[in-house]
Amino acid sequence: AGTLEEQALGPIQNPIEMALPLPEMEQKINAIQGYRAEFKKVFGVDSITSKEVAKAIASYERTVLAGGSKFDRFKQGEVEVLSESAQRGMALFFGKANCSACHAGANFTDNAFHNIGIGMDKPEPDVGREAISKLEGDRGSFKTPTLRDIDRTGPYMHDGSLQTLAAVVAHYNQGGTPNPWLDEELFPLKLTKEEQADLVKFMEEGLASEPYPAHEPPKLPD
Repeated sequence: AGTLEEQALGPIQNPIEMALPLPEMEQKINAIQGYRAEFKKVFGVDSITSKEVAKAIASYERTVLAGGSKFDRFKQGEVEVLSESAQRGMALFFGKANCSACHAGANFTDNAFHNIGIGMDKPEPDVGREAISKLEGDRGSFKTPTLRDIDRTGPYMHDGSLQTLAAVVAHYNQGGTPNPWLDEELFPLKLTKEEQADLVKFMEEGLASEPYPAHEPPKLPD
């Protein structure tokens, strides 16, 4: 997708997500008088189309921004904002633990696809990127997510199979799940229990943004 608006309509139509054709979605929303009234106030339309729905979703998404973390402040010279444990974890993240091989740059992602072995020990594992590329080499590969605000986004991995960051670190520490397509950047890390705890501390403490503005979720129109 080239824009947030384009992306917003993807999950609605995707057969393995909401599987809702856009004309049917428009019909459902237009059947709710409260939505028609709200969309008319904002967009000046009498009938809601997927165009307005995409704009509404994208407008909300643009307000959810990550940044201003303790890691950012540390990099700007406020070295006291990170605990000693988090600082040790940061050194591991960019060193021995090899996290930054994929979780790189300002957004802590290389925006690439990797097989880290999640679910590959199942009888019928999710083929991941291969479903799109049709290349066997992409089997089991999924896009590297950002780690900003990672403490707020569990459970983890594409299938939600790991409940905690400690479990995620343990998975990487063992070198992922062996399979023929495992990414070359995965190998046993031999981290101690203390090192694993420090790495988790860095992600929880260092990569969390300033708290998002608190607001009461609006009541859905009748």
